[in-house]
Amino acid sequence: MTTIAPPPAAEVPAQAVQLHRRPAAAPAHNGPWSIEAIQALLDKPFMDLLYEAQTVHRQHWPAGDVELATLLSVKTGGCPENCGYCPQSAEFDTGVKAEKLMSVQEVTAAAQAAKDAGATRFCMGAAWRAPKDRDIEKMSELIGAVKGLGMQTCATLGMLESHQAVALKDAGLDYYNHNLDTAPEYYTDVVSTRQYQDRLDTLSHVRSAGISVCCGGIIGMGEAPVHRAGLIAQLANLQPYPESVPINSLVRVPGTPLADSEPVDPFDFVRVIAVARITMPRARVRLSAGRQQMGEAVQALCFMAGANSIFYGDKLLVTGNPDVEADVQLLTKLGLPGHRTTASAHDHHDGHGH
Repeated sequence: MTTIAPPPAAEVPAQAVQLHRRPAAAPAHNGPWSIEAIQALLDKPFMDLLYEAQTVHRQHWPAGDVELATLLSVKTGGCPENCGYCPQSAEFDTGVKAEKLMSVQEVTAAAQAAKDAGATRFCMGAAWRAPKDRDIEKMSELIGAVKGLGMQTCATLGMLESHQAVALKDAGLDYYNHNLDTAPEYYTDVVSTRQYQDRLDTLSHVRSAGISVCCGGIIGMGEAPVHRAGLIAQLANLQPYPESVPINSLVRVPGTPLADSEPVDPFDFVRVIAVARITMPRARVRLSAGRQQMGEAVQALCFMAGANSIFYGDKLLVTGNPDVEADVQLLTKLGLPGHRTTASAHDHHDGHGH
């Protein structure tokens, strides 16, 4: 019997060997996250960062499901804030018309349609700077109606006082969305009608009332890399960190001050998703606004980096969103189970998954 000798081992370049060597598992992180530590994560070789994020993700989310959330703007336009990204600000001419609060019947019908399409959490956004107590009474009715359908509820209504947060909790609100948007040092470049501390105060009121927190930010508003690290540090160091963390890629809306911002490099966006997963391992990291511009391959990288929640439906408040059928097809292609028992929120008015 003749034996065939194996071919000689090919010479493998040293750098290729380096690529195939698994990075050592990162030690568990204790204590607050420094901006320097987060920047070091963001600066890691891309494949090493994805490997670490995926390792953390599998450890904390073994089912690997993706949460499907639907968002409805129940009161559109006319907001007195001047957030530079937001088409619903009364200060900018973006073609968005101010409308009054939707009726219980209209909202119930929309929530039922979302439930029929597979969403399990229903988020209601209203373009207020800060709701009045009479607005809270009306929102309580809407929350009760959605709750009656057996769905989880989420709202994003602007800044809250502590008694308003308690009233929303009593009405059955499960999640409140209020984004920090960016790092404290960059915030005044984006918004001048409120302070960063106002955002933190609202989050504190929501947490004290026993409502789960949905809080994230927007990438691509002209911020420097250090501001991205600063945003993640703010989120990860909240006590506790948010249950839901929407990461948005700026939707550049004509008429807003940020309409001409440089597009975000897709790999930089994936890096932010990965670092959010590593620093907030038990949070739902939501791939939010800007998905429509990403294409399937970049979205797949985001899921690999630890994103496990999406907004599901035709639009986010007033900006476009991949349609339901396209989302179902993408999740099917990737073999990712859609999670049909929860889904969460968006910050108020701009179409950025707040």
